[in-house]
Amino acid sequence: MKILIVEDEKELSKSIVTYLKQESYLCETAPDFRTAMDKTESFDYDCILLDISLPDGNGLSVLKELKANNKTDGVIIISAKNSIDDRIAGLNLGADDYMPKPFHLSELSARIAAVIRRRRFSGSQLLVFDELVIDLLAKTVTVKNISVDLTRKEYDLLLYLATNKNRVVSKNAIAENLSGDGADLFDNFDFIYAHMKNLKKKLIAAGCDDYIKSVYGMGYKFSVQ
Repeated sequence: MKILIVEDEKELSKSIVTYLKQESYLCETAPDFRTAMDKTESFDYDCILLDISLPDGNGLSVLKELKANNKTDGVIIISAKNSIDDRIAGLNLGADDYMPKPFHLSELSARIAAVIRRRRFSGSQLLVFDELVIDLLAKTVTVKNISVDLTRKEYDLLLYLATNKNRVVSKNAIAENLSGDGADLFDNFDFIYAHMKNLKKKLIAAGCDDYIKSVYGMGYKFSVQ
């Protein structure tokens, strides 16, 4: 799951990144309005943490552009401005939640998880595909009630494919999801092939049907009925 942190306070941004990485999130940062606009126009995020007061603009303008472009990224406003007017403005513009500073990082993480579940998974904690179960809170995978030991990248890859079930996902999209805006630093997709091979091998060895199909010249598809 990929998070964008739009926050100009360097120490706070760093603390959020450190905490969320421990929670297995892929984090990117934007310290100002211009960077936030560039990133939100170029990439999709599962959740955006959006400060209202930025050195070169207003965070609510980022939110307006997201909604104008029909982007589905979840948004949590984080701001030192705890006025009811700011909260109402943000929510009316389509924000999913609002957290006044200061806040506990554990609560922020819980709210991020809740937004992603509502946005991506209709509020469900479990994704169930017959014998395969993905637990979104525990970040675990079981096949026929037996735990499958996946690396973080393998889990992220499986979740991304399952989220886009029955849709062909390009290698570029997978690379971006696994590596963020650093995906363009890779010369080829060998790292995707390696993670995909290991993921499929582990699932099949556990007794799972081979849901992940390669679509020649296009990418991969998590194919289920």
